[in-house]
Amino acid sequence: MRSDFAAARELLECAQNRLCGMDETSQRVGEALDSLIEEIAIAEFRKAPLTIVPFPRARPPRHAR
Repeated sequence: MRSDFAAARELLECAQNRLCGMDETSQRVGEALDSLIEEIAIAEFRKAPLTIVPFPRARPPRHAR
């Protein structure tokens, strides 16, 4: 089973947005969440192996025949 990084990132961003206080704990936890969000975003957008789909050669335009 694969992790749902998009859902996890969304939940962490929501939690971060709720920490609107200027106290030390809110600031510290917000910074920790920022680090987690960044790590999840990296995992979420990590490039998977590419699959190259071959296409048949295009026919030349009619006016060039």
